[in-house]
Amino acid sequence: MLRKARISDIKAIHELVNRCAGRGEMLPRSLAELYDNMRDYLVYEDHGNIIGTCALHICWEDLAEIRSLAVAEGMRRSGIGRELVEACLAEAKAFQIERVFLLTYQEAFFRKVGFILTDKKELPQKIWTDCIKCSKFPECDEAAMIKMVI
Repeated sequence: MLRKARISDIKAIHELVNRCAGRGEMLPRSLAELYDNMRDYLVYEDHGNIIGTCALHICWEDLAEIRSLAVAEGMRRSGIGRELVEACLAEAKAFQIERVFLLTYQEAFFRKVGFILTDKKELPQKIWTDCIKCSKFPECDEAAMIKMVI
């Protein structure tokens, strides 16, 4: 079942995201950051277990970011990731946000959902709010991708 995250989901989201981060698939998220941005998150729940998560974070009037797409290892390639991303894109469209971007190590997956590569320089809101605080800045090795939503 796909739904908006609840406070009671945050520790499970934290565990799932940081397990993926530990494998080098994404950047980690702190509990504080997850609580601060809880309203951004969707979860995929199966029999009471959070097996997938993804967030849509609004950055600017015409720009949002998909963050922290994580699916439990045994549940990958089952369509959960695509369903989470498509739900975020639908939410962006409902908010009338023109562009959705992301930074990823999973280029092939996001190409299948319609994202294309872009230059990070095209995302100044992201660079000067989040990226500048990252330990990988300015030597980021993630690919920037974008999709027009409306």
